[in-house]
Amino acid sequence: MSATRAPGGVPTARPKEPIRPQGVQKTRNPKRLLNYVLLAVGLLVMSAPFLWMALSAFKTSSELSASPPVWIPTEWTLDNFRDLLDKLDLPLYFMNSVIVAVLVTVSNLVFCSMLGYALAKLNFVGRNKIFGLVLGALMVPGNLMLLPLFVLMSKLRLIDSYAGLVLPFAAGAFGVFLMRQFMQSIPDELLEAARMDGAGEWYIFWRIVMPLVKPALATLSIFAFLGSWNNFVWPLIATNDPDKYTLPVALATFATDPNKAGGSNGMLMAGAFLVVLPVLILFIALQRHFTQGVATAGMK
Repeated sequence: MSATRAPGGVPTARPKEPIRPQGVQKTRNPKRLLNYVLLAVGLLVMSAPFLWMALSAFKTSSELSASPPVWIPTEWTLDNFRDLLDKLDLPLYFMNSVIVAVLVTVSNLVFCSMLGYALAKLNFVGRNKIFGLVLGALMVPGNLMLLPLFVLMSKLRLIDSYAGLVLPFAAGAFGVFLMRQFMQSIPDELLEAARMDGAGEWYIFWRIVMPLVKPALATLSIFAFLGSWNNFVWPLIATNDPDKYTLPVALATFATDPNKAGGSNGMLMAGAFLVVLPVLILFIALQRHFTQGVATAGMK
């Protein structure tokens, strides 16, 4: 330990710098490199189908049927999108999907946040039992609810309507669980101070709690929008009018109609690319809040 002289002339001891053992850096680099290689391979395996679909949407028919397969098109073309627009009323089905997905997402953000706040911060009789029902609902397969939902929507005369497509998914057990877990991290003292200042529960919920749970809201919005946008079974059951078809249902019926699709894989790839594109844009826009929300909710 060496000594240094303070401004007053009194020598002070300088702590020794920690001695790094030799070979530590060498042992860490191979492990880190191996992790990067494994992650890169996993990313390639997971993204390969999407890349193939996206690239195939811009290929000519000869390149789509080429053997061996051609990954990157040598001649980029938009003919697949033009043919799809000519044979399918794509704007109508696209707007149907947008309307349903946006309404479902907004409904989940509002209702799941309300119930999550009540289960996390309000004391009332039966709160734990209600939360137990929410957990139980998470264990029920969604396909088991299709028949009861169809009977209910039929009796309410909501078949072939936007309400029939939105109301069954206006709130979900996963969203309630996510918001409840996230809102539990908000200090009770903050809410009690607001109540002492005369703030009501609605003011506390909208002005204090909701701004603090933006990461959870972003996470829930991605899951809700993705689930509604890709939902195929329920729109297929709940709609008989082709004008109310969502984009996945319209593309599926288009693909099985030989008079329209005609076995054109290029048009099907273009349609699948258009289905995935809005979700991809939404995820890229909210990925920072999404990762923060998942990480923070996992620590509760």
